[in-house]
Formats: sequence, structure tokens, C-alpha cells
Amino acid sequence: LDSVTKRWRPPGSGGGLGVGDITVVAGVWERVNGTLTSAVFLLSACDWMSAGPMSGVESGGERFSPSALPRWLLLFAVSCLGLRMVAAMGKEEKRQLRDQVLEMFDHAYQNYMKHAYPADELMPLTCRGRVRGLEPSRGDVDDALGKFSLTLIDTLDTLALLNQVEEFEVAVKKVINDVHLDNDIVVSVFETNIRVLGGLLGGHSMATLVKEQSEQMQWYNDDLLLMAKELGYRLLPAFNTTSGLPYPRVNLKHGLRRPQARTGTETDTCTACAGTLILEFAALSRLTGDPVFEQHARKALDFLWERRQRNSNLVGTTINIHTGDWVRRDSGVGAGIDSYYEYLFKAYILLGDDGYLQRFNTHYAAIMKYISQPPLLLDVHIHKPLLNARTWMDALLAFFPGLQVLKGDIRPAIETHEMLYQVTKKHNFLPEAFTTDFRVHWAQHPLRPEFAESTYFLYKATGDKYYLEVGKTIIENLNKYARVPCGFAAMKDVRTGSHEDRMDSFFLAEMFKYLYLLFAEKEDVLFDIEDYIFTTEAHLLPLWLSTNFTKKPKNETTTYSDLDDSNFDWSCPNTQVLFPNDPSYANSIREPFKNVVDKTCPKANMRQEVGGDGPGVRSHLRARDFMANNPEHLDLLKKMGVSLIHLKDGRVQLVQHANQAASAHDAEDGLRFMQEMIELSSQQQKEQLPPRAVQIISPPFLGRVVLTAGPAQFGTELSKITTGVQGFVAKCEPYNGCSEVTNHESIKGKIALMQRGHCMFAEKARNAQRAGAIGGIVIDDNEGSSSDTAPLFQMAGDGKNTDDVTISMLFLFNKEGNIILDAMQEYQEVEVLLSDKAKDRDPGMEESERNSEVLQSREPSSATYECQREAALNIKIPSGWKADESVNDNGGQSIMSDAKMQLRNEILDILSGSDQNPRKTPTDTSSDTVDGKDKDMQRTGCQGTFEDEQESSAPCSDQENEETDNEVEQESSPNISQETEARTIDSLLSDWKEEIDAFEMMDKDEL
Repeated sequence: LDSVTKRWRPPGSGGGLGVGDITVVAGVWERVNGTLTSAVFLLSACDWMSAGPMSGVESGGERFSPSALPRWLLLFAVSCLGLRMVAAMGKEEKRQLRDQVLEMFDHAYQNYMKHAYPADELMPLTCRGRVRGLEPSRGDVDDALGKFSLTLIDTLDTLALLNQVEEFEVAVKKVINDVHLDNDIVVSVFETNIRVLGGLLGGHSMATLVKEQSEQMQWYNDDLLLMAKELGYRLLPAFNTTSGLPYPRVNLKHGLRRPQARTGTETDTCTACAGTLILEFAALSRLTGDPVFEQHARKALDFLWERRQRNSNLVGTTINIHTGDWVRRDSGVGAGIDSYYEYLFKAYILLGDDGYLQRFNTHYAAIMKYISQPPLLLDVHIHKPLLNARTWMDALLAFFPGLQVLKGDIRPAIETHEMLYQVTKKHNFLPEAFTTDFRVHWAQHPLRPEFAESTYFLYKATGDKYYLEVGKTIIENLNKYARVPCGFAAMKDVRTGSHEDRMDSFFLAEMFKYLYLLFAEKEDVLFDIEDYIFTTEAHLLPLWLSTNFTKKPKNETTTYSDLDDSNFDWSCPNTQVLFPNDPSYANSIREPFKNVVDKTCPKANMRQEVGGDGPGVRSHLRARDFMANNPEHLDLLKKMGVSLIHLKDGRVQLVQHANQAASAHDAEDGLRFMQEMIELSSQQQKEQLPPRAVQIISPPFLGRVVLTAGPAQFGTELSKITTGVQGFVAKCEPYNGCSEVTNHESIKGKIALMQRGHCMFAEKARNAQRAGAIGGIVIDDNEGSSSDTAPLFQMAGDGKNTDDVTISMLFLFNKEGNIILDAMQEYQEVEVLLSDKAKDRDPGMEESERNSEVLQSREPSSATYECQREAALNIKIPSGWKADESVNDNGGQSIMSDAKMQLRNEILDILSGSDQNPRKTPTDTSSDTVDGKDKDMQRTGCQGTFEDEQESSAPCSDQENEETDNEVEQESSPNISQETEARTIDSLLSDWKEEIDAFEMMDKDEL
């Protein structure tokens, strides 16, 4: 109730009737009749829509109609009677979930302090710290590690926010006393800024607050701020470029001085890497009084703005730091660009500079025009924004609905968030990348917080309890699938539930802040959260910084002549228009997207079969009948002008040259064959099964080793077998399984191992089944192949009826298959479980193991070594291991036998997560290798891949090549280490050599 007009006014910017609104109403009514206070609090439990003037209240007057009061009381009592009980129950459940978040945080944080500190990060599976240089390199992702206790610094303000003041004070003292910032180590400028500099500034803000509001931390004397200033100076050498864009990396001790620095030769950086500095650097300048930091960050932002594509007003993903040329011209709101947009808008909020709001609004209008395809957000080319650059989305774009809430654009935020929630419910977590039809593109999930962030902001804006349920789902999934005895482990594959031995610092810095605030009441937080702004790492910077510095004049070279200011509101948007205070409003927006993920498109009708035995009818080879090892079929392909290119991984590519066909009719048949192959490939992709799991459950593995396996389109489907298929493994003789199995007794009742090649998969399955096998595993014969670097492989039938195959069959790549083969060589009896997902280990078996083994934690004279309960990376040597199985070095140290060492190393390769993905954005574009499949489809005219064992085929059409000559998309799986990357590039180039020779013969107009 407005105290002047005595009329009900629209709710405030929070999207509902706030505490302040209730206070005003109570104050007015109490002056008239003190007994109405209870009615006012009844009102606060209701969802209110904008009401008209109260009966009997005149504008500008103080008079109420006494006769109207009972009617209002009755109205409130009737409308709220049933709601008070629901609200009370909801509040209790919120409190329980808040406490659960605190318990989860303690579990993660205390395990880091116990097992990892002072290391940068915790390795939760092996219960130890990750120290750069002592662990296998993970490539660019390790650039975040600087031997400066990263997780502790990143977590400082989380401790304060979660009201753990005593622990916060202890942590601050540890940082001040133990952390050194002058290490001779190369770090990412971007990651060090948002995590370490931001963490120090957030910790300083909280330490100052605690000192001012309590008797604690009276000893604090801006120590964290001084450390932040030192770090800022150590980052400044990276800005030594003509453009003002920083180098992606810098040496903390030597800057860019060569050769000591071992960096400074890079030419490219990502847009977000250069554009996500202004909040931390400006805060550092305004807190210390030294303007140099803010000046450098502003110059970098100004340069990016000037280099935007002027027609589309979009920016690319990667830019040359010297010339300003765009290296990657695809544009989106995910990895590579995400926080650039976020910092433009938040810079306006924190610094009060209208120019940043103008820039953001210009970019935002372009995003909504070209990239937003509700509920999807798809990358486009900056100079051809109507052309999509890819058909998949990455998980980092999950922050964007939260940014849209800050902008005030609620509807698209609700739509995109709902789509992301549906993907989350399908896979338990957001995969690192997923396709437009919501299949997994990259299966990793490093416990990213962006989805929780958007959930919190949507709840804060709407008050819709639906988002509390979303938060509850996040908590349940974290505890069910990611929680391990020593913390929370990232997911290596959301489809199988396998883990990576990593718990990134951002998990503690961001995830628990947003979840806690989602379920906490205002009194649960020591300070008013509205007085602070979140950085992209969720660090807290005070809003009063906008008045703590002399405002710099606008850059005279910057013009906004192409901007129509009338399109933008210069004040907070009217939430009554953008988001009516109606509980059904948000649901009405979400409803159309409830089944968007599970909804399947109708399958395309197959082309009517051409052929027959009747006179005058020409028969032709049909795609569904094609066999790559049938000589007659190969002759027909040649006649139709279709050539076959064999690839090393067993696939073949089909390319049609119309001018090489025997006749015009044969060329027409060839075109028809390729079109049928497209439809067949599309149908097979829609029917594609998710990956399966092979879990080694015999001692000493006990279920710790989970291998990602490809499914079969024949045999018994594992998803229909609750317990999976469990048994010991045995190799078939002959090993290829292409003829009658000779070792029946060894195979009977076991899971048969067979090598790929020489015959159809279904034929192998039949031979193993006749020998009495209960299941089968086909191991790839392509040396070095792995599920880490190759797409999911799916075994298809042989073109005939496969109903006679009743055993379950799975496919393992060479690297994973060798894990089982080496285990057989070392332990003879190896038992595995074939299942649709990894099963929980038998707790009784684990307890028995723990009681019987003697743990000797990495003692140099020990003949056994420790295997943590969740240590998927280590294979425990049985206590009965004989001394003659090892050799002693001169120092008497016991060393594992070669076979054991080889087995352990291979399991480390599979499970250690050496193929990691960058936290936010790739800072080294040399890692942006071209995805083989996508590049093939762009380079050729009309081609496809077809498995010689009838796996699948994927020829392309003319449309897939339209306007892509200069738009080759450079992308790579985010989980490739430097060593693996080099090997992958070499193998890809080798694979393409034969193709290139053939494709260079093609004319541009040929299919």
C-alpha cells in the first residue's frame, strides 16, 4: 500500500510483495486498528495480484471505512486458510534442504582440507591432492593450477556466506601464512583472475564485513587485499600487446620474459578470456586506489567492442591478440564467449557506466535475433548469422537464463531453463555438450554450477516453488551419483555413471553458494546479499564500489550511432509487465516444453522400393541390403559411380562421382542409393542406443573399474535385465569368433571375448551362443582405439533376421579391451558385469575387503600399496602376492612386475581423467582441432561412412555443403590431453590422406 496514495501498488522488482511492502501495510493498518496485524500477516502468505484502491480509502487521505474491514478480513482468511499450512510445510522442507546443503559442503571442504591441502585441488577417488607436475598432464585445464592452494582461496567467501565464520577466519589465516604467489609456473590469466584474484577480493570483502559487524577478526589488516594487489601486478605483463588484449598465459614469477617464462608465444585467445576481467580488475583498482588495473581491463573490453561484426553485432569465439582478426567466427553464448556478455552487463551494475549497458543491449538484441531459437541457443556465423555453425550446445550456456533474469527478460529465461531441466532429468546431469535432439555429444560433467545459478535467479525473480523442486533434484543427483567417501567426483560419462578423479575448485566456490541461497531465509545470511554482485566465479564484490572512484570520461572513439536508445529501459524493468505476479504465469510458459526432450520426431518414410522380378522393371541395389564385403555389391557400386574409401578404424566412406557411372541410368541408381543411405543412416541414428557398461567385479577390482561399451542392435537388451549379465570371461578359439568355437568347455557358462574383424558381429554372437556363452564382448582390433577419443560404436546386425541371437553383446574399444585381457593374464579368473549402467558395489564385499587388507599408504618398503575405497585409479595387489613376483632396486624398494605395472598404467589411462576439458573457455586455440566427422562432411561433395560390419552409414546431401567452404568449424572434445591430442591429430591426418587424394579429383558441382 502506497503510504501517500493509499492505493495498492504493483509488487517491486523482486517479482512479488516483499518484506518492505508488508511492513508498510502493517504500519498503516496498525494506526487504524491494531487488531488487524494478524490479517496483514495472513496476506503475506498469499500470492497477490495487483489490486485496486481499498474501499473507503481516498487518495491523499488517512480515512478507512470501518465497515470494509471485516470483508477484507474474511477475504484474507478464506483465501489464505489452506495456504498457511502448505507454506509452513514448505518452509520446514526448505530448512531441511538448506541443512543438507551445509552438510554436503562440509563433506567436500573438510575432505579437501584433510586429504589435499595445500594442493590446488582434491582428487576425490584417490583421496589425495592434485599437484601440478606430479600428476599426468591434463592439458589446458591444468593452467588453472598455480601451486597457490586454489580451492581454499576459491572457497573463502563461500565459508562466510554459509555462516561458518570461525572456519572462515582459520582459512584466511592459512591463505595469508601459507600461500605464495611468486611460483615459477605458467598459469591461465583468465582462470587465475576469476578464481584466485576474485577469491582474494571476495575473501577481503567478507573479512572486512566480519571485522566491522562482530568482535571477530579484529586482527585483519587488509592482508588479502595486499595479496590481490601483488597478484594483479603479476598478471599485468600479459597485457603487453598493441591491441590491449592479454596473452592467454603468464608466468607468475617471470611474466613473459623468454626463455624463463616458457610462454608468451601465443597469438590467439578466446573472447571470454580477454573480456572477463573488468569486475575483478576494477574492484582491485577501486579498493587499492591504483587505476592501472581497471585501465587495462577497460582497454581490452573496448578493443573487443570495436572488433564486433558491425552488421550482426556479434563477436567470434577466438581472436588474434595482435591483429584483432577473428580466428573462429562462430558465435554463441556458451564456451569461449559466455562471461564476456555477463561482464558487460555486470560492469554496468557494479561501476555505473552507461556505456557498458549500451554495449550489452546491442549484443543482447543480436543474440535474441540470431542465436536464440527458443528453447535452444545455437551458435551462428558472425558474418552470416542466419547460418547455424553447429547442431549442438555446450553446458556453459546454462548460465544465460540467469543473466536474462538480471536483464529482466523472463520468458525466454524460463523456456531455456526448462529445456535444460528436462535434459538434466534425462541424464541426471547436464552433459558437457548435447545435440539439438538432446542426445549426448560430450558425456562428461565436471560438476558445473551454471544450471544451479540460473535456478537460483529464476526462483528469486518469480518466487515460484517449482524452482525449489529443481534445486532439490540437483541436490539428490549430487548425493546419489557424484558423492564419494572423499568428496564429490566429476562424472566421466553421464550415461554410465563412471567417475573422474577431480573435484574442481568452482564446485565449492559456486555450487554451494547458489544452492544455499536457494533454500536459505534472509535471516540465515549474515549480510544483505543485495549489497553485492556475483562475479562469474560467484565471488562477492560490494556495490558501493561504483562510488569509490573518479569516473573516467567516455572513450571518444566509441560511438553508438547505430543504437536506438528508445528500445531500452534505463531503469529496472517493470516486473508487472515482464512477469505478472501470477503463479500460473511461469507454468504456462514452461508447459509447452515439458516433454521437449522425450518427444520423438516421426520417422521419415523410406523411399518406395524400386526393383522386382517382373519384366521391364530395372532392379537396383538397395541401401538396406548393401554388404561392404559382398563382391557383387561392390561391382554394382562401381557401376553406379560410387567409390569406397576404407578407413583405419574399419569404416568405409561412400563417395559418388556421377561422371564415373556406366550410364545415365546407373548414375540415377547411384543417386537413389545414396539418398536411401541418407535415410537409412538417419533412421539408425534415431534408433541409436545409449552406451553400456562393463564392470570388473572380481578381486582386487571389486567394481571400481567401469569400462564404457558400445551396445548391439541384436540380442537381449541389457536395459531389460535388472541384474545385468554377470560371469567370468574367456577368450574364444578362434579369437575372431568367425567359425565354430573349438574351446566349448572353456566358454560354456561364461562371457566370450572375441576380436573384431573377418565377419559380421551377429555371426560372432551366434557362434559364441552355440558354444554355451551367456554373453559376448567384441574387442576392437584397431590398435590404440579408445572410447575417450572415438564416438560411440554400435554393433548392427547382418541384414538378416537376428531374433535367434538371445545373448547380450557389447563392444569395447582396443584400449578398454586390453584392460580385461591384461587382468586375465595377471589374475586368470576375471569376473565382469554387463549392464546398462554401472551398478553399486556390494557393501558387504567392500567391508570384508577392508577388514582383511593391511593398508600401507605408499610406504617405500611395502610390497602392497593402498587402495582407497573409491580409488578407481589404482589396482590393489593382494596380500598374498609373492616376493618373487617383484624385483628390488638397489635401495631395496619393492617394484611391481611388468605385467602389473602395465595393467595399472592402462587403467590409469582409462580412468584418471587425463582427457579433461577447460573450466570455462579454451585459452589455447591450438587445441581447437577439427572434429574428424564434421570436417569430412564439410570438405566433400556427397560422402558417407559405412561400417563394414553394418554398423551405420552417413552420406551427406548437397545442403550440408551449402556455404561451408570458408566456414569450417574448428572444435574438439574438451577432454583431450596434449599427448593424446598430438596422437589424435596425426591419426586423423593419416586417415584423411586417402580421402583428400580422391576428393581433389572431384568437381565442385559433382555429388
